[in-house]
Order: sequence, then structure tokens, then C-alpha cells
Amino acid sequence: MRQTLQKHYGPLNWWPGDSPDEIAIGAILTQNTAWSNAEKAIARIKTAGLLSFPAILSANPSDLAETIRPSGYFNQKAKKLKAFAKMVCQNGNETIFQRLSGKTRDEARILLLNVWGIGMETADAILLYAIGYRIFVVDDYTKRIFSRHGILSPDTEYETVRKMVEMSIPANTPTYNAFHAALVHLGKDFCHRKVPDCSHCPLASTENLFRQRGNSDER
Repeated sequence: MRQTLQKHYGPLNWWPGDSPDEIAIGAILTQNTAWSNAEKAIARIKTAGLLSFPAILSANPSDLAETIRPSGYFNQKAKKLKAFAKMVCQNGNETIFQRLSGKTRDEARILLLNVWGIGMETADAILLYAIGYRIFVVDDYTKRIFSRHGILSPDTEYETVRKMVEMSIPANTPTYNAFHAALVHLGKDFCHRKVPDCSHCPLASTENLFRQRGNSDER
């Protein structure tokens, strides 16, 4: 599956962002919304001069919320950005890279997960894409694609999926990055939630293989 997607999509240069801080902010803003909406909010943050955690920490809460309105749930996300900025700026740090510098992956992950509003998907996206830790990001696209190919059930827990993928592919940041990005694009392009376009999917032959294996196992 991974090789097929890599051949189909090539380099995707994901996640969009010019700095670790922008990537971290984007990971929070894209919660429960399309990336296009998060991009609009990021553009407004840049215009407002708030693309740094010290600036977010000192910003007026209502002004910050209005700035990120295009991302949806803007009042809640403003609170999340504030809480995240407070964590980053602790001990005089100004960037997420400085805050996590010197920590192991698991130490950094615990620190992020202790911030209000930061779940495993958001934390892992920040760790992988903003900092470069070796960790695979699981999202709805991942679960949908894997379940439709018979790899796992739709209700499989996040950590189970993450560890399964990490044990199945080369353990390095570029591979985790590229595979997750390809799954996101596949989900957007073909594996739609309601009406998937299976006939044009680059994994169509792989899907048949999985089904054959499943039938063989049942026998």
C-alpha cells in the first residue's frame, strides 16, 4: 500500500508551514475542519502579527478568536492556542522547537497531551511535522482507508493503529511523513466518507488482494 501510494503521489511536501510554530498553530486550527479553512485563519494570523506564541499569549482573547474565525469553533480554538502558548513560553521559551528541545519523543508527547485541547492526533502531528520526531499520525482518513481494506475495524483505538503502522513500515521521519500525507490525499481524492471513488483509486488492485486474502482466511 505504501509503495503504491508513493508511486502515485510522489513527494507531497506535507505539512504546509514556513516554521515549526506555524505548523503547530495549523495543527490546532485544523481540528474538526477542512485544511482550507485553517489556511484562511493562518493567513489572518499572519496579517495580525500573531504568528508567534508570545504574541498569541499576549493577544486579547476576543481579538484572537475573531482573527481565527474562518477555522470554525473559533472561541474554543482561541482558548486552545492560548493554553498552548502558555506551555511553549514557560521558562522563557519563545518557540515550540525551543520548548521541546532535548526531550525524548515520549517526554515531548506527554508535555503536549497535558495541554488543554490537545489530543493525540494534534500532538503527534506537531511532533512529526513541526519537530521531526519519529511518530506516525493517525486520523480519520487513516482509519477509513485501513478499515475499507480489511486491515482493521473502524473502531480500532488510536494507539493500536499508530503502533501497528510504526511496526509495519521503515521507522524514520520521512517515511512516516510521506505515508501519512499520501493517506490524507487518498482520503480527499478517492476514499470519500459517503461515496468513495473505488474504481479510480490507485489502491484498487490492492483492495482486491486484501479481499482475496480475507476470503482465504475465512475458508
